[in-house]
Amino acid sequence: MQWPIARGADPSLSVRMTLPLQGRAVLIAGPTASGKSGLALRLAERLGGVIVNADSMQVYRELRILTARPTVADEARAPHALYGFVGGAEAYSAGRYGVDAARAIAEARSSDRIPIVVGGTGLYFKALLEGLSPVPPIDPDVRAHWRGRAAAGRAADLHAILSARDPEMAARLMPGDRQRIVRALEVLEGTGRSLADWQRQPGTPVLRERETVRLLAVPDRAMQAAVIDARFDAMLAAGALEEVRSLLALGLSDELPVMRALGVAPIAAHLAGATSLEVAAAAAKTETRQYAKRQLTWLRRNMISWNRLDAQQMKRFDGDIFSLSNP
Repeated sequence: MQWPIARGADPSLSVRMTLPLQGRAVLIAGPTASGKSGLALRLAERLGGVIVNADSMQVYRELRILTARPTVADEARAPHALYGFVGGAEAYSAGRYGVDAARAIAEARSSDRIPIVVGGTGLYFKALLEGLSPVPPIDPDVRAHWRGRAAAGRAADLHAILSARDPEMAARLMPGDRQRIVRALEVLEGTGRSLADWQRQPGTPVLRERETVRLLAVPDRAMQAAVIDARFDAMLAAGALEEVRSLLALGLSDELPVMRALGVAPIAAHLAGATSLEVAAAAAKTETRQYAKRQLTWLRRNMISWNRLDAQQMKRFDGDIFSLSNP
C-alpha cells in the first residue's frame, strides 16, 4: 500500500512506500554525530512531517550552537518541536518530556503531518514507548533541601545516607552519580517510598510499538570521530565561546543539566584562563567521542528490535527506507 504525501510536502516528490504511515510516528535514535538529524530533515521534507526533539540538551534555549540544535535554515525547511524551549535554570525531566512530546505528536497528527521523533536520549524514547513510573510531584522544600545538601557536600556522602535509608536504591547507583542520588533521596523523603518501588510500577506509554517505525542510526566509528572533531571546530567558529560566556553569566548551579552539556566545562576552563583554547577544544572533542561511545552501547543494548541503518544506508536514502521498517 502506498501512503500519499502528507499535506505540506512537495507534491512533485515521488515517494515509494511499502507501509501505510497513517497514524504512525517515525522514531530515529542514534548517538551524537551519527547523521540522524539530517535523515530526519530529509524525511520531514518528503513526508510533510514535524521533527520532534528527543535530545535532553537540545531542549535548552541557551545552547543552540554547542548542542548542535537545528539551524534557522533547517527550521525553515520543516516544522520543528521541543527545541530550545526550556530555560537553563530548570532541570528538565524525562517525565515532563513524555507530556510535552505527547502534545507535540498529537498536534502534528491533527495537522495531518507525520511525527518524526529524533534524538539520542534513550530515556526519552523509553518514556514514549513504555511510559515512566508514576512518581508524584515532590514538595519543593524537600527538593531544595537535598539539592542544597548536594551543592554543599560530596556525592559520596549523599550516597552513604542513601545506603543507610534505602539500600536497594543505593546499590543501583554509583557513589559519584550526584544527580540520581539526590533524586532517590528526595523521592524517598517526599513520598515515603523508595524510588526502586516506584520504578516497579508500569507507566503509560505515549506510543504503542505497532504505531511506530523505529530506526537506529549506527555510524562508522572512524567517520563519526572525524565528524565530531570537525563539528566542534565549526561550533567555535560559529560563536560557541560567546555562547558559554553568556551561559556562565547567568550564575547557574553547576548541578543543573545545562551546565553539564558537552563542551561547557572545557570552554569554561578556557574562559577562566586555566587552559588554552587548543587544550579546551581537544578535551571537548575527547569527551564527545567518549559520550558517543556510551550512547551507542546503551542504544544497541536497549533497542534490539529497532532497524539499524549504517552510514551508507542513510546516505543512499531515497524514500524507500520504510521497506526496512518494523511490521
